[in-house]
Amino acid sequence: MTLRQATLDDLDAIMALERASFPGDAWSEASMREELRSPHGWYVVDLEAGVLVGYAGLRAPRGSKDADVQTIAIAEAYRGHGRGRRILEALLAEAQRRGVREVFLEVRADNPVAQALYASEGFVEIARRPRYYQPGDVDALVMRLDVASRAAARTPDADEAGTCT
Repeated sequence: MTLRQATLDDLDAIMALERASFPGDAWSEASMREELRSPHGWYVVDLEAGVLVGYAGLRAPRGSKDADVQTIAIAEAYRGHGRGRRILEALLAEAQRRGVREVFLEVRADNPVAQALYASEGFVEIARRPRYYQPGDVDALVMRLDVASRAAARTPDADEAGTCT
């Protein structure tokens, strides 16, 4: 499992996984190319033995106090082994490096596995967008993460560090 920042050289592999993961509403190659080129985006790929098995993107314009998780995809054979969490953590670390205060995302209402992952990282549902995902008329749950609260929850209190009870 190797994570690294995505480049345009990854576009073909990203698009193959994009189409496999989201057959009804995959991004266009042109849209993904622009995301990879944009100074406002930060994309990461997950490699296994040199093969791309996951990717994710964050849109976080420098100087902005909020960001959006654009997409996360893990090849089906590699799901359920912590890769989604690891790739999400990489996005959130980049958001923190950029000084972001809040991260937003949309997740399909019919994807409880992804919802549970996001909730476990501190995201909370703040809205619902009816029939957002097409085709299929699936609602989107809009979720928000307070970056500072997440960071504080992950940092052990200096007074309690090393204390056994």
